[in-house]
Amino acid sequence: MSIETPQKNSKRKYWLTALSILFIIIIFIYIIYWFFVSQFYETTDDAYVAGNLVQVMPQINGRVIGIFADETDLVKKGSVLVKLDKTDAEISLKNAESQLALTVRQVNDLYKNVAELRANVAMKENNLTKTQDDYKRRQGLVVTKVISAEDLQHSQIAANSAQADLDLAQSQLASAMGLVANTDLYHHPQIEQAEARLRDAYLALKRTTIYAPEEGYVAKRPVQVGQQVGTNTILMIIVPLDQLWVTANFKESQIEHFYIGQPANIISDIYGNTIHYHGKVIGLSPGTGSAFDLLPPQNATGNWIKIIQRLPVRIALNSAELKKYPLSIGLSMTVTVDTHHRTGKRLSTLSKASLSKVIYATENYGDELKEADQLIEQILKANAANTSIPNE
Repeated sequence: MSIETPQKNSKRKYWLTALSILFIIIIFIYIIYWFFVSQFYETTDDAYVAGNLVQVMPQINGRVIGIFADETDLVKKGSVLVKLDKTDAEISLKNAESQLALTVRQVNDLYKNVAELRANVAMKENNLTKTQDDYKRRQGLVVTKVISAEDLQHSQIAANSAQADLDLAQSQLASAMGLVANTDLYHHPQIEQAEARLRDAYLALKRTTIYAPEEGYVAKRPVQVGQQVGTNTILMIIVPLDQLWVTANFKESQIEHFYIGQPANIISDIYGNTIHYHGKVIGLSPGTGSAFDLLPPQNATGNWIKIIQRLPVRIALNSAELKKYPLSIGLSMTVTVDTHHRTGKRLSTLSKASLSKVIYATENYGDELKEADQLIEQILKANAANTSIPNE
């Protein structure tokens, strides 16, 4: 017994020493790893895929008569999604067309009336000149008693009457000129007013067909056939899966060395650790998530308990990787940000380029007005015989 005990103690001491040395080596390796590698990486699994939710809404009120896309369908930009009943819109357009044509003819008559009144003024001026000449001749004849004083008086009355007729004709011409002066037929106020009504009616008819403003997948389709919809009714929601990013919620203690442009490695739960996305930090939120709650927390109380807040960090995804391995909005992600480069900007700054930058846009609504203008031009040419005020 006395011989075995020292051997056991010696053996135990040997293993304890070995384990202590191993433990010290592990700690030393961890310290070196943390100093050269680990301290430059921040990781969170509180991250989710985000993207644009394009709401398709009608621009006019109407009743739905056709639906051409359903949930999970891929729709192309400009494809037909919903059609509304266009009976009332067609009637309104016909009324607007006829009203424009009638207005063109009425305004054209105003220009013709100017020409007629100008000719009438010229005739009245000639008549006045004639009566004034007659009166002057008769003044000499009354002295020689060739004519009577009564005839001279009648001549004067005729001259005065001719002057009054001329004044009336000039007044009528001035009034007619006031309706058409400083404009031509195409830019007359009455014509422009009728054109505006026609454009409005034409757009209302065109807007009975609702197109996809962007390419993407239909996420929700609450609209139903026969439903009466208004301009605030959401018909469906389109998600463009090529316009996604990741919102990673890091603890406030993790973002000390976060700057815009830093690279990020992203793993999706849907694909597992075999697929890695390579992104970069494009922005830090100006407020924590709780700051934008409907009822933000009020910490000015006696029973205050500090809770570590999380700040949303926006991570851009590589478009080629996203196309190869598509994601969906709301999927969970694990994000690791490399903070080796600890210089740069933490918040975006304004510049001329950023002020004029268009993030996303659609051009599906730009041609309707051009088509309306072409229709207006046809009506004007068909009904206008005179496009300018007659020369004075």
